[in-house]
Amino acid sequence: MRVHHKMHEWRVTRTGNNFAGKSVGFVPTMGALHEGHHQLLKRARAENERVVLSIFVNPAQFNDPNDLVKYPRSLEADLALASGLVDDVIVPEAAEMYPDKYRYRVTENELSTVLEGAHRPGHFDGVLTVVLKLLNLVQPHRAYFGEKDWQQLQLVDGMVRALLLPVEIVHCETVRDPDGLAMSSRNRRLSSAGRAHAVKFPQILRAASTTADAVRLLQVAGFTVDYVEERDGVRLGAVHLEGVRLIDNVRR
Repeated sequence: MRVHHKMHEWRVTRTGNNFAGKSVGFVPTMGALHEGHHQLLKRARAENERVVLSIFVNPAQFNDPNDLVKYPRSLEADLALASGLVDDVIVPEAAEMYPDKYRYRVTENELSTVLEGAHRPGHFDGVLTVVLKLLNLVQPHRAYFGEKDWQQLQLVDGMVRALLLPVEIVHCETVRDPDGLAMSSRNRRLSSAGRAHAVKFPQILRAASTTADAVRLLQVAGFTVDYVEERDGVRLGAVHLEGVRLIDNVRR
């Protein structure tokens, strides 16, 4: 497994013989890898001849500077988790990813303005911009995204179709802990008591008869609720617990 911190070195590798004529699977991440990421990597490994992982905490998608500072970083552990599944890891610096200081960006004007977009202004501009940059760098045949970030996945899918990118976006089922909580890098910021309590979030999302009932029950359970809404047969929610923002969605 090769780790690339300089993108000019990565470009040399990408155009070399190791990739010539090979199918390439790509898993973009912000690090702090967990079993959900592990499953994405395993699927990419099973379906492609080469697998590339990116680890980049993208500053452009954080509307709250404190959230960026607090985002967990664990490169050594991430590389250990990826070992045996990944051929190349790219770990770019922000200066290389944004040589224009983020003057040029990708903007979507409909789905990105609601749900997460309504509560995190500019978030999806940052997501779509960095995903486009990473797809350009890696040039994969397939890129793997988890369904926990349902809105993000729809937007990435739409961007790829709109900009005529030659890549398949592979939707991967949300990976959950045995108690039902969706795996997330943010979960590690919860106390042990908070982590035990957080499981009520997906339970209520799934069990409540209406979105209004879900909001009420979540508030009674001690969560601060940003939203609970339904779209395309999916009930989506975002809550805060112990100062940590959690999102999830369930099929209805």
